[in-house]
Amino acid sequence: MKKTIDLTSKLKFYFGFDAFKGDQEAIIHNLMAGRDTFVLMPTGGGKSLCYQLPALIMEGTAIVISPLIALMKNQVDAIRQVSADDGIAHFMNSSLNRTALDEVKNDVLAGRTKLLYVAPESLTKEENVDFLRQVKISFYAVDEAHCISEWGHDFRPEYRRIRPIINEIGVAPVIALTATATDKVRDDIKKNLGMPDADEFKSSFNRPNLYYEVRPKTKEIDKEIVKFIRQNPGKSGIIYCLSRRKVEELAEVLRANDINARAYHAGMDSATRTQTQDDFIMEEIDVIVATIAFGMGIDKPDVRFVIHYDIPKSLEGYYQETGRAGRDGGEGKCITFYTYKDLQKLEKFMEGKPVAEQDIGRQLLQETAAYAETSVCRRRVLLHYFGEEYLQENCQNCDNCLHPKSKIEAKAQLLLALQVIQSIKENFKGPHVINVLTGNPTEEVIAHKHDDLECFGCGDDHEPRFWNTVLRQAILHGYIYKEVENYGLLKLTKDGKAFLKKPVSFMISEDNDFESDYVDTESMGAGALDEELLSMLKDLRKRVAKDKQIPPYVIFQDQSLAAMATVYPISIEELKNIPGVGEGKAKRYGREFCELIRRHVEENGIERAEDLRVRTVANKSKAKVAIIQSVDRKVDLDVLAKSKGLDFDELLDELDAIVDSGTKLDITYYLKSIMDADQIDDIFEYFRESNTDDIDDALDELGDEYTEEQIRLVRIKFISDLAN
Repeated sequence: MKKTIDLTSKLKFYFGFDAFKGDQEAIIHNLMAGRDTFVLMPTGGGKSLCYQLPALIMEGTAIVISPLIALMKNQVDAIRQVSADDGIAHFMNSSLNRTALDEVKNDVLAGRTKLLYVAPESLTKEENVDFLRQVKISFYAVDEAHCISEWGHDFRPEYRRIRPIINEIGVAPVIALTATATDKVRDDIKKNLGMPDADEFKSSFNRPNLYYEVRPKTKEIDKEIVKFIRQNPGKSGIIYCLSRRKVEELAEVLRANDINARAYHAGMDSATRTQTQDDFIMEEIDVIVATIAFGMGIDKPDVRFVIHYDIPKSLEGYYQETGRAGRDGGEGKCITFYTYKDLQKLEKFMEGKPVAEQDIGRQLLQETAAYAETSVCRRRVLLHYFGEEYLQENCQNCDNCLHPKSKIEAKAQLLLALQVIQSIKENFKGPHVINVLTGNPTEEVIAHKHDDLECFGCGDDHEPRFWNTVLRQAILHGYIYKEVENYGLLKLTKDGKAFLKKPVSFMISEDNDFESDYVDTESMGAGALDEELLSMLKDLRKRVAKDKQIPPYVIFQDQSLAAMATVYPISIEELKNIPGVGEGKAKRYGREFCELIRRHVEENGIERAEDLRVRTVANKSKAKVAIIQSVDRKVDLDVLAKSKGLDFDELLDELDAIVDSGTKLDITYYLKSIMDADQIDDIFEYFRESNTDDIDDALDELGDEYTEEQIRLVRIKFISDLAN
């Protein structure tokens, strides 16, 4: 009779814990019984112990396949603390020299090593395969298993080769572990690892201690982040950005404001990344600004906030990254900044990829956008995405639940939506359903003759945005099912079909609108906007504009005036810290504006909060100076963008910032290479006669004849010629 191992005593012996968490004990028993095991457990749930403890107990060496070389050392160091023998755990990857690699192999062959961490790239090397064939393997652990799936948030092609290599080395039980996986990803993982009959252990995805909030992303985002961190002094936090350039820039802004921050991204050398990571864990650094390369597998329990500067590419990625906050069960604030323009930019990056990959990428983005824009409980939306129902109406720990919108009755509208889905044979995605509802005769609608249907245009009294809300909340309430395998086709559920026969009340909250223009004056540090001063500043701007015979916005934009009416700059130096005011504009127009503000402050006895001022990094950073110099040398802008590692939109953002802050740029040479003189004059005159330089307004007026790119380029010339 086989002796039963007392796992609790082993847990106490090795790790010092008195009891297991959740399903840990059942998972370990399952693995030790030789069964393939699939573990879905949220970040902080104790996944690593599910393979570490059985590896220490079982005969042989466990092969742990982990995606990030930089983190293997930390995990090996942690395991070595439970034993007097350092040989108990090793990693085998490209960072080892020949001597170190030989030492690892000797320890493994001698039976000293219980856990061997291997990167998937190293696992597939022929010499390593030959070596591992000589080893008695207790089991294989595939950590961060979502990397296998194209539907996962961090797909890595080399993960697809794991099963064939296991078959070459020698078959043993497999345990796959991930913190994020939808049903689609879960099936993909099991299929690719050749473990279709694996026993599944799924923990709840609910992290009640995490607070979720989505804020509109404006030009003042850096100031908002500085203010937020100042309100949370000394707390550990991670800020995620999508580009390496933004990571570097934001880290510099935070340091300029006396925040102990450092950058982290894959473009840095391995030693710097490792040191940064270690310093963060050891609390030598408060805030890390990073790309998503940072954080996977880091066991830091007291991260108090996670900020997403850019919208994540998928809800799985978002869940994984926010999951790094509050792993000790304490406070964890998850703040995301969102604008629809970021979504469009990410979609543009997909161009040129295989069609299937684009379809997957777009659907994942749409799910993230739906989460960002919804006004229903964010926890409920997030858990629903992972196939878990959250029955409470109000979680009391997200922005939508703490500040709920009033609800409206939408029984009649849901009935129309379900009837349209039924009429088009449940064979189309959400956007097509909305086009039929609103009577929009797109090519696809006409091709399928859906414009001939009786229901075509039945919902044209509401905007597409409203119908988006209806469909999303109908999915949440279980009336509609989105078929993930077919890229998001909408199907009626059993409840949906019942609703068609007997409609019941259906209350919805309209989605949040993140595209309305506003200035978040509170984030600027001084408090409320001084409406009286703002009116006076606008009058002064109007007088100066009339005198110079240029549109008022060319002098200072509304956002800049709003900032002046909030922080009260009374010197040229202080004025240069206002967004959109550079050296040139401050010198050219600043004296009169500062004098007006100074008089207003004195006459009204206003106490200025200059000590709360958010310092910005000098406008003419090295990158901006290099761009200015390149334009002076008449470098082709396409070539310039490529040389700086920017897409063309990002270069235009840089050029906008340069001319808006008062520096003269002559891009006429480039304009003449892509447009004729009449076209340039036409757009130039539009801006001269318009009361605004808003690009969307210009597109509404000129968009049939000109592209957004052309309009933005001429606006740069216009501002430069007339204001700078």
